[in-house]
Amino acid sequence: MDHDTTPSTPTTGVVSTHSVCGAPCWVSLTSRDLEATESFYQALLGWEWRTARLGDRFRIALADGAPVAGIAAVASMWQMAVAWTPYFAVPSADRAVSRVQERGGTSAVGPISLPPGRAALLADRDGATFGIWEGELFTDWETWRKAAPAFIRLHTRDAFDAAIFYGEVLDWASERPGCCEVRYEGDEVVLRSYGEVVARIESGALGAAPDPTIRPHWQIHFRVADVAACARAAECHGGSVLRESEEEAVLRDLDGAQFTVTSRREA
Repeated sequence: MDHDTTPSTPTTGVVSTHSVCGAPCWVSLTSRDLEATESFYQALLGWEWRTARLGDRFRIALADGAPVAGIAAVASMWQMAVAWTPYFAVPSADRAVSRVQERGGTSAVGPISLPPGRAALLADRDGATFGIWEGELFTDWETWRKAAPAFIRLHTRDAFDAAIFYGEVLDWASERPGCCEVRYEGDEVVLRSYGEVVARIESGALGAAPDPTIRPHWQIHFRVADVAACARAAECHGGSVLRESEEEAVLRDLDGAQFTVTSRREA
């Protein structure tokens, strides 16, 4: 969801979801306590914050002045789970929601109007949660895309089946201008937008698993300089480490939202 409603200027150019159809366009965290969440991620990742025009419950996270992610302190108000969620660009939120429901997915929130666009929070037929956004992207979106501060990976039951579901919902590998390319590489499905890898889908998740790290879900990866330092900082500030290696660590924040820090550009 694009939390920043500041319109683009003619010098920066307006980028809309029509020109990046089906591509990941933002990552957002739903939380309960905005101040506590800000403090945690500032200590862990060095993020700074700016307000968003959607209201007091919304913030934009900045890394070295570039937008990284959004935070919406609406989990309690909207009775939503605390979680990191990727958002995908669509030309029509209504059409995308209908396609999800027709293919066995579910709609949790929306579509709702959040000028300058519309958003919805959905789940695919295996239960992995994702969002869609229709409308203008925030002013610095091109900076966000090129810097690639975040990368997303879908852990799901069957990568091939998931690729068909998302392809039909988001117009992947279609004749629509600007659509994403889908390639099967080894055991993964790789999604590219304008030649750049923007997401991966892998099989092996278990729908009934008690451990949420192996149930179907979209995992958000943030690039960091020191994975071990981030893991220790998470523990020191109320979070926890679920899994850790030299190159990456799966963490939970103080509210329970799961995410990954990685030393690699592409997770």
